[in-house]
Amino acid sequence: MFNQIIRACGRQIRGLFAAAVMAGGLAGAAAAQDVLVMNEERILRDSQVGQHVAAQMEVIGNEIQQELDAASGPLEAENERLSQETAALSQEAIQQRPDLIQQIQQLQQQAQEFEQLRRIRSQELMATQRQAMQPVLETLQTVLQEVVNERNASVLLDRSQVVYARDTVDVSQAVIERLDQRIQTTPVNRVRAPQNGQQ
Repeated sequence: MFNQIIRACGRQIRGLFAAAVMAGGLAGAAAAQDVLVMNEERILRDSQVGQHVAAQMEVIGNEIQQELDAASGPLEAENERLSQETAALSQEAIQQRPDLIQQIQQLQQQAQEFEQLRRIRSQELMATQRQAMQPVLETLQTVLQEVVNERNASVLLDRSQVVYARDTVDVSQAVIERLDQRIQTTPVNRVRAPQNGQQ
Protein backbone atom coordinates (compact mmCIF):
# COMPACT_ATOMS: atom_id res chain seq x y z
CA MET A 1 0.00 0.00 0.00
CA PHE A 2 2.71 2.43 0.96
CA ASN A 3 4.44 1.84 -2.38
CA GLN A 4 1.36 3.36 -3.99
CA ILE A 5 1.71 6.33 -1.68
CA ILE A 6 5.35 6.72 -2.65
CA ARG A 7 4.53 6.57 -6.36
CA ALA A 8 1.75 9.13 -5.95
CA CYS A 9 4.02 11.45 -3.98
CA GLY A 10 6.72 10.99 -6.59
CA ARG A 11 4.38 12.29 -9.27
CA GLN A 12 3.76 15.36 -7.12
CA ILE A 13 7.48 15.98 -6.72
CA ARG A 14 8.05 15.71 -10.47
CA GLY A 15 5.22 18.16 -11.02
CA LEU A 16 6.75 20.65 -8.60
CA PHE A 17 10.07 20.49 -10.42
CA ALA A 18 8.68 20.55 -13.94
CA ALA A 19 8.70 24.35 -14.04
CA ALA A 20 12.26 24.50 -12.72
CA VAL A 21 13.47 22.05 -15.34
CA MET A 22 11.82 24.02 -18.12
CA ALA A 23 13.27 27.26 -16.76
CA GLY A 24 16.74 25.73 -16.73
CA GLY A 25 16.35 24.65 -20.31
CA LEU A 26 17.80 21.61 -22.00
CA ALA A 27 21.13 23.35 -22.42
CA GLY A 28 22.00 22.48 -18.83
CA ALA A 29 21.70 18.80 -19.62
CA ALA A 30 24.70 19.04 -21.94
CA ALA A 31 27.09 19.42 -19.00
CA ALA A 32 27.14 16.46 -16.63
CA GLN A 33 27.79 18.63 -13.54
CA ASP A 34 24.55 20.49 -14.26
CA VAL A 35 22.46 17.32 -13.99
CA LEU A 36 21.51 15.67 -10.70
CA VAL A 37 19.66 12.43 -10.14
CA MET A 38 17.54 11.36 -7.20
CA ASN A 39 15.61 8.24 -6.28
CA GLU A 40 12.38 9.66 -4.90
CA GLU A 41 11.01 6.22 -3.97
CA ARG A 42 14.10 5.54 -1.86
CA ILE A 43 13.93 9.00 -0.28
CA LEU A 44 10.34 8.57 0.84
CA ARG A 45 10.88 4.94 1.86
CA ASP A 46 14.16 5.30 3.78
CA SER A 47 13.77 8.70 5.41
CA GLN A 48 12.72 8.78 9.06
CA VAL A 49 9.50 10.58 8.31
CA GLY A 50 8.72 8.22 5.43
CA GLN A 51 9.12 5.23 7.71
CA HIS A 52 7.01 6.93 10.36
CA VAL A 53 4.18 7.58 7.91
CA ALA A 54 4.39 4.03 6.56
CA ALA A 55 4.12 2.54 10.05
CA GLN A 56 1.16 4.72 11.01
CA MET A 57 -0.59 4.06 7.70
CA GLU A 58 -0.21 0.33 8.30
CA VAL A 59 -1.91 0.70 11.70
CA ILE A 60 -4.77 2.67 10.19
CA GLY A 61 -5.05 0.27 7.27
CA ASN A 62 -5.32 -2.67 9.66
CA GLU A 63 -7.97 -0.83 11.64
CA ILE A 64 -10.01 -0.24 8.51
CA GLN A 65 -9.58 -3.85 7.43
CA GLN A 66 -10.88 -5.05 10.79
CA GLU A 67 -13.95 -2.83 10.39
CA LEU A 68 -14.59 -4.25 6.94
CA ASP A 69 -14.09 -7.81 8.15
CA ALA A 70 -16.60 -7.21 10.95
CA ALA A 71 -19.12 -5.84 8.46
CA SER A 72 -18.63 -8.60 5.89
CA GLY A 73 -18.77 -11.48 8.37
CA PRO A 74 -22.56 -11.48 8.85
CA LEU A 75 -23.07 -11.08 5.10
CA GLU A 76 -20.91 -14.11 4.35
CA ALA A 77 -22.74 -16.15 6.99
CA GLU A 78 -26.15 -15.17 5.60
CA ASN A 79 -25.01 -15.88 2.05
CA GLU A 80 -23.84 -19.34 3.11
CA ARG A 81 -27.13 -20.02 4.89
CA LEU A 82 -29.23 -18.97 1.90
CA SER A 83 -27.03 -20.97 -0.47
CA GLN A 84 -27.60 -24.10 1.56
CA GLU A 85 -31.31 -23.46 1.84
CA THR A 86 -31.81 -22.90 -1.89
CA ALA A 87 -29.29 -25.49 -3.14
CA ALA A 88 -31.93 -28.18 -3.60
CA LEU A 89 -34.64 -25.82 -4.87
CA SER A 90 -35.41 -25.02 -8.49
CA GLN A 91 -35.93 -21.47 -9.66
CA GLU A 92 -39.67 -22.11 -9.78
CA ALA A 93 -39.66 -23.38 -6.21
CA ILE A 94 -37.74 -20.32 -5.07
CA GLN A 95 -40.21 -18.03 -6.87
CA GLN A 96 -43.00 -19.64 -4.86
CA ARG A 97 -41.25 -18.71 -1.60
CA PRO A 98 -41.80 -14.99 -0.98
CA ASP A 99 -39.86 -15.26 2.27
CA LEU A 100 -36.78 -16.56 0.46
CA ILE A 101 -37.07 -13.94 -2.26
CA GLN A 102 -37.24 -11.22 0.38
CA GLN A 103 -34.18 -12.61 2.18
CA ILE A 104 -32.24 -12.77 -1.08
CA GLN A 105 -33.17 -9.19 -1.94
CA GLN A 106 -32.18 -8.03 1.52
CA LEU A 107 -28.83 -9.75 1.16
CA GLN A 108 -28.26 -8.12 -2.21
CA GLN A 109 -29.08 -4.72 -0.71
CA GLN A 110 -26.72 -5.33 2.20
CA ALA A 111 -23.98 -6.40 -0.21
CA GLN A 112 -24.39 -3.15 -2.14
CA GLU A 113 -24.20 -1.18 1.09
CA PHE A 114 -21.06 -3.06 2.09
CA GLU A 115 -19.43 -2.28 -1.27
CA GLN A 116 -20.24 1.40 -0.74
CA LEU A 117 -18.71 1.18 2.74
CA ARG A 118 -15.59 -0.45 1.29
CA ARG A 119 -15.22 2.38 -1.24
CA ILE A 120 -15.66 4.99 1.48
CA ARG A 121 -13.02 3.36 3.67
CA SER A 122 -10.63 3.23 0.72
CA GLN A 123 -11.22 6.93 0.10
CA GLU A 124 -10.59 7.62 3.78
CA LEU A 125 -7.27 5.81 3.59
CA MET A 126 -6.18 7.77 0.53
CA ALA A 127 -7.27 11.08 2.12
CA THR A 128 -5.35 10.15 5.27
CA GLN A 129 -2.15 9.53 3.34
CA ARG A 130 -2.50 12.76 1.34
CA GLN A 131 -3.01 14.77 4.52
CA ALA A 132 -0.07 13.08 6.27
CA MET A 133 2.31 13.52 3.33
CA GLN A 134 1.52 17.18 2.64
CA PRO A 135 4.04 18.65 5.14
CA VAL A 136 6.57 16.00 4.11
CA LEU A 137 6.33 16.99 0.46
CA GLU A 138 6.59 20.66 1.32
CA THR A 139 9.76 20.05 3.34
CA LEU A 140 11.16 17.77 0.65
CA GLN A 141 10.51 20.43 -1.98
CA THR A 142 12.58 22.90 0.05
CA VAL A 143 15.40 20.38 0.55
CA LEU A 144 15.55 19.49 -3.13
CA GLN A 145 15.64 23.15 -4.12
CA GLU A 146 18.49 23.76 -1.69
CA VAL A 147 20.50 20.83 -3.06
CA VAL A 148 19.95 21.96 -6.65
CA ASN A 149 21.03 25.51 -5.81
CA GLU A 150 24.08 24.46 -3.77
CA ARG A 151 25.36 22.23 -6.56
CA ASN A 152 24.57 24.75 -9.28
CA ALA A 153 22.50 22.19 -11.13
CA SER A 154 20.12 23.01 -13.93
CA VAL A 155 18.23 19.74 -14.05
CA LEU A 156 17.06 17.26 -11.41
CA LEU A 157 15.82 13.90 -12.68
CA ASP A 158 14.42 10.84 -11.03
CA ARG A 159 16.30 7.57 -11.55
CA SER A 160 13.21 6.09 -13.18
CA GLN A 161 13.64 8.62 -15.99
CA VAL A 162 17.34 7.92 -16.54
CA VAL A 163 18.95 5.07 -18.46
CA TYR A 164 22.35 5.54 -16.82
CA ALA A 165 23.83 7.95 -14.29
CA ARG A 166 27.04 7.92 -12.28
CA ASP A 167 26.62 7.52 -8.53
CA THR A 168 28.41 10.85 -8.10
CA VAL A 169 25.40 12.72 -9.49
CA ASP A 170 22.87 10.84 -7.34
CA VAL A 171 21.88 13.10 -4.44
CA SER A 172 19.39 10.71 -2.83
CA GLN A 173 21.45 10.01 0.30
CA ALA A 174 22.23 13.68 0.82
CA VAL A 175 18.54 14.50 0.48
CA ILE A 176 17.57 11.77 2.96
CA GLU A 177 20.09 13.04 5.52
CA ARG A 178 18.93 16.62 5.18
CA LEU A 179 15.27 15.62 5.25
CA ASP A 180 15.93 13.63 8.44
CA GLN A 181 17.35 16.78 10.02
CA ARG A 182 14.24 18.79 9.15
CA ILE A 183 11.40 16.38 9.85
CA GLN A 184 11.28 12.98 11.54
CA THR A 185 7.57 12.61 12.24
CA THR A 186 4.34 14.17 11.11
CA PRO A 187 0.74 13.78 12.30
CA VAL A 188 -0.97 10.81 10.70
CA ASN A 189 -4.62 11.12 11.67
CA ARG A 190 -7.32 9.05 10.07
CA VAL A 191 -9.59 11.11 7.88
CA ARG A 192 -13.18 9.99 8.27
CA ALA A 193 -15.96 10.49 5.76
CA PRO A 194 -19.13 12.24 6.94
CA GLN A 195 -21.65 9.93 8.58
CA ASN A 196 -23.98 10.20 5.59
CA GLY A 197 -21.30 8.53 3.48
CA GLN A 198 -20.74 11.52 1.20
CA GLN A 199 -17.24 12.77 0.59
